[in-house]
Amino acid sequence: MTYSDFIIDVTEKDFEYQVIAFSSQVPVVVDFWAEWCAPCRVIGPILEKLAQEAKGGFRLAKVNVDHNPALAKEYTIRSIPAVKGFREGQVVSEFLGALPEPRIREFIEKLVPDPHSLAIKRGESLLSMGQPGQAEDTFREVLDEAPENQAALLGLTKSLVWQGDFYEAQIYLKKISSGKEYLTAQVLAPLVKAMNNQQNNGFLEENPLDMAYLHALRLVRRGNIEAAMDGLLDILRQDKRYRDGTVRLVFLGLLELLGEDNPLSQEYRNELASVLF
Repeated sequence: MTYSDFIIDVTEKDFEYQVIAFSSQVPVVVDFWAEWCAPCRVIGPILEKLAQEAKGGFRLAKVNVDHNPALAKEYTIRSIPAVKGFREGQVVSEFLGALPEPRIREFIEKLVPDPHSLAIKRGESLLSMGQPGQAEDTFREVLDEAPENQAALLGLTKSLVWQGDFYEAQIYLKKISSGKEYLTAQVLAPLVKAMNNQQNNGFLEENPLDMAYLHALRLVRRGNIEAAMDGLLDILRQDKRYRDGTVRLVFLGLLELLGEDNPLSQEYRNELASVLF
């Protein structure tokens, strides 16, 4: 039975052509499964959804091990579900069991070249050159074609933060759910939250640290990141636990925004370490 242009049932008769030969054109993900296998019924729909999303970026080939015992023996299938990724006729990656969707998505992303990688690199380059508006346009173009592209979502989030649009940045930040981009999003989250809650933080005019913190957030909104970080360091020198550690987390968010390639990043990381330790 053919599910779609990207998802097919494969048997011992056509495996050589539909998987081995075809994997020279695009990667092929082979799902070894059986009708009696409950975990197979969990990951099967996930793989099918990702294949539809990829729109030809990879082929999903489903092999029923009960109907194709020779293939199960050839590929040493002792437990199912077993998923193997093929490129150029060879198994290049695999996993066993019912992984959660984010892990399966990571598996696919590593196997399948991202057709939008050049556009994403262009957007990241524009960000590093201080052109967040143009970077935003680039990332939005990618997301028009691939709404769940994690790198583009992160790039758009950073572009919006650089332009001071923290409300929309928070919306896109919540859409980042997997891969290394998710870890970066978690670092950016306290910064974005602090900026969105700036007016509702109960600042007291008679508290010098409150006023210093408020001033640092205003500097962030103006795009004066270096001055904001200097102000946050001054607060930490006086109270490392000010606002239950929020200042440190906001500072780390700003470091992530600057990026590892920014010459200021290492300098400020060293400053933060000297203050905290």
